[in-house]
Amino acid sequence: MKVRQAVVMVGGKGTRLRPLTDNRPKPILPVLDRPCLSYLIESLARGGIEKVFLACGYRSEKMAEAIGDGSKEGVSIEYFYEDVPAGTAGAIKLLEDELDDTFVAANGDVFADIDLKEEINEHKRTGAALTISLTHVDNPCEFGISRLDDEGRISEFKEKPKPDEVFSNLINAGIYVAEKDILKYVPKGRMYDFSKELTPDLMSRGYRIQGHMMNGMWMDVGRPKDLYGANILLADRSFRNKDWSNFVSGSKITEPFYIGQGGKATGSEISSSVISKDSTVTGSRISDSLIMAGCSVSDAAISGSIIGEGCTIKKGARIINSILADGTTVDENKIVTGSAGAQ
Repeated sequence: MKVRQAVVMVGGKGTRLRPLTDNRPKPILPVLDRPCLSYLIESLARGGIEKVFLACGYRSEKMAEAIGDGSKEGVSIEYFYEDVPAGTAGAIKLLEDELDDTFVAANGDVFADIDLKEEINEHKRTGAALTISLTHVDNPCEFGISRLDDEGRISEFKEKPKPDEVFSNLINAGIYVAEKDILKYVPKGRMYDFSKELTPDLMSRGYRIQGHMMNGMWMDVGRPKDLYGANILLADRSFRNKDWSNFVSGSKITEPFYIGQGGKATGSEISSSVISKDSTVTGSRISDSLIMAGCSVSDAAISGSIIGEGCTIKKGARIINSILADGTTVDENKIVTGSAGAQ
């Protein structure tokens, strides 16, 4: 039977990304001028998904405004709003009556551009109750880690291990293919987590939990450096050696680089940076930074920073290793360093 439904959990507050998430939920933060979540939705559509349920929480009105009805990606999106936070498994439990016997579930707070069809095929071939996408990371302590047997079945799983508990750098990438039958083990009326609670419970009951080695791009975007990293990764992969002459004038550009529609860079030095749509950079030095939409940067220096939407950076200002909230103005000759808020 074709797998045609997906539930995407997008209810988190993204506290580690403040102040960028003060005005928007984490999944719609921009990756090359598109909501981060839109890449995952496109992957779901390519994988044959027709209906996507978005389980929303924090600032859900912003989510609907940014993502829309799914027509651009070729799917139908239905928004589901939690009255009380239910956790990742609890949110799916609330949708139980709407779901087919087999469905996809995904965490919406990651940057993912993947091949879902392969995971669905492996799920069907192995007869698993649950198939979990896996990927390698350097530091697995912030994720759920897995050990696989010779058939790719998950034989051991541990959520967020301490350094001395790490037995693998294979981590749960948060994209699942599941049989609806497993939802009978999710209790009603309380927070319940898919990875921390449901997965170990299913393993203890002897269910087959399959691990699928994921193909494609995947990044956790839980911290500012990860958001910058997702932008730079995609800029490098999608726009390497692109001719930006219509957008830059008299500027020295060092890749990876991207500048959005309506953006301009004049007389500047820019390296390893993303300049989002409708932002202008004049006579400035920018390195290792993400400038979000609608900013103005004049005769300034920015390094290792993320500049929120609609910011104004004036002559002589220097911004170093900082995150600026939307609408921030940095006055002439001011130095901002290590800041995570408006100045």
